[in-house]
Amino acid sequence: MSRKLLWLVALCAVLALVGCGGGDKKDETASAPAPAAAPAAPAANAGGVSGTVTFAGTDTDTPIAFSADPVCASLHKTPADTNEIAAKDGKLGNVFVYVKTGLEGKTFPAPADKKELDQQGCLYTPRVQGIQVGQPLTIKNTDATLHNVHALAKTNAEFNQAQPQGLPPFDKTFDKQELMVHVKCDVHPWMTAYVGVLPHPFFATTGDDGTFSIKNLPPGKYTLEAWHEKLGTQDQEITVGPSQTVTANFDFKGK
Repeated sequence: MSRKLLWLVALCAVLALVGCGGGDKKDETASAPAPAAAPAAPAANAGGVSGTVTFAGTDTDTPIAFSADPVCASLHKTPADTNEIAAKDGKLGNVFVYVKTGLEGKTFPAPADKKELDQQGCLYTPRVQGIQVGQPLTIKNTDATLHNVHALAKTNAEFNQAQPQGLPPFDKTFDKQELMVHVKCDVHPWMTAYVGVLPHPFFATTGDDGTFSIKNLPPGKYTLEAWHEKLGTQDQEITVGPSQTVTANFDFKGK
């Protein structure tokens, strides 16, 4: 075989290798998952709303009989109650406050960061929280006993999943708006939680001091709603000006 022919054969082999390598790289790029959508940036003149939720009435909570599960009983050195009325010094916790109307026509991508629902001390933590449509909810069990997560969704798909000790956390997402998704444990009937699913990020849950704060709200007129699992709902009309934080307080009465 002549030198010229040998050179041509070698050149073709090199070109073939380069071509294969380029093809593999292109395929890997095409199969890579699309990056998660980033949350919408707040408007330059965004404002907000904050306030306090108070309670006037009788706390009707009752002690929890943890003795039904020895593991649960061992996790509570002092008595705990059902915590349906999380009232302290006249302030009411676990109230879900959200923008009910005024955002029609606007879209807000679901954030990539995950919300979390833990089963800790044979109680759900947090008891009340909000999440956006399409945002992942990580559910985990940090107790050394069996739980099961039963989401009694009505607009979204209901699910009921056992979670024994040591089982890794699992993720769930909600595809539609729903207020509120009730989550319970069929093993421990006192365990309960609520998840508010919204198409926007303008919501908050009151802390032990009854306060809440919703930030980065575009200027406009809104209906604000405060939801409580036992005491019902209250609405309030608010107007948020450019770069303004308005105050909206709610006062619940015992039933």
